[in-house]
Amino acid sequence: MLEHLKLLRRGAEEVLVLSELEERLKAGVPLRVKAGFDPTAPDLHIGHTVLINKLRQFQELGHQVLFLIGDFTGMIGDPTGKNTTRPPLTPEEIRENAKTYTDQVFKILDGDRTEVVFNSTWMGKLSAADMIKLASTHTVARMLERDDFAKRYQGNQPIAIHEFLYPLVQGYDSVALRADVELGGTDQKFNLLMGRELQKHFGQKPQVILTMPLLEGLDGVNKMSKSLGNYVGITEPPPQMFGKLMSISDDLMWRYIDLLSFASNPTIESWKAQVASGANPRDIKVAFAQEIVERFHGRAAAESALADFEARFRHGGIPDDIPEVRLSGGADGLLIPQVLKQAGLVTSTSEAMRMIEQGGVKLNGEKVADRGLKLTAGAEAVLQVGKRKFARVRIG
Repeated sequence: MLEHLKLLRRGAEEVLVLSELEERLKAGVPLRVKAGFDPTAPDLHIGHTVLINKLRQFQELGHQVLFLIGDFTGMIGDPTGKNTTRPPLTPEEIRENAKTYTDQVFKILDGDRTEVVFNSTWMGKLSAADMIKLASTHTVARMLERDDFAKRYQGNQPIAIHEFLYPLVQGYDSVALRADVELGGTDQKFNLLMGRELQKHFGQKPQVILTMPLLEGLDGVNKMSKSLGNYVGITEPPPQMFGKLMSISDDLMWRYIDLLSFASNPTIESWKAQVASGANPRDIKVAFAQEIVERFHGRAAAESALADFEARFRHGGIPDDIPEVRLSGGADGLLIPQVLKQAGLVTSTSEAMRMIEQGGVKLNGEKVADRGLKLTAGAEAVLQVGKRKFARVRIG
């Protein structure tokens, strides 16, 4: 049981309440483990899979996974982290985006042991009177304890009445599913606690809450986001996915492994011991990158991506005698134009930005399109400007 608990807590930000989870695991009865996903974006990246990976760990330990598609809550619009009212999705947008999730989720979860549910199934049956009763369980003052609502209220930003329904509906999902455990991002804590409170109100044993951190992007600073260009898309071509994962810093590598790898705890501990004893972390990064590519594209694609990477970086794609440059980036790291200038690959940051716009800059063999890309402390990468300028850069 202790090993099970250690695995489930790996990478987790918080468990509420830990003693309750220990008690339920000791009972030996399979738990009903819920995680909800609003189908708001059709383009998924590996940051979206952090919760799904944790569901898989519960599943491998014999528990029942409830993969909830929030088609009803999607029509409300999740106000989490928003400083303006979020426009609700249309039913057509929800159906299309939900299909993207269901197409990808079984690359991670066991389909035979996963129950996919839609919260419109029970929420669509509630009458107006039922919704009023549900709304009566909490006060406006309680809702304003939620950080994003409080900030908007204090800043005289509008809060629509229907937004208060979102946490109530998410909480009621746990009642309808009789969830024993609910997983969510750290930004969902208020909604997850709502589930506990509503389960108590309806006479159920309150669920255990396990929050997972929001995965940093390739820059190691900001949350992974397509709009910031620091993401790894799960449908990206295997060579591109492999190259992006190889570009992360040695420190960030362990964060990614904890949250995304299916390797066992003893295996990860052995990797860390090897690196501490002098092994090259690059070898661990290669194994991790192969694992992720294989998960979404298959073993043959992963092996081909590795071969392609090695061909480009070891066998002719890059000269053997390129200079190595160590740059000091401080805690915040360096933007790519600064890296190019300090590495001597361009004469000015304006030239660097011009070369990026022209498609003449590559990082680990992939074209750099984002002038805001940042290399953080510990990052190591091969940079190329034009056809003949190369540098192996490490941010110290």
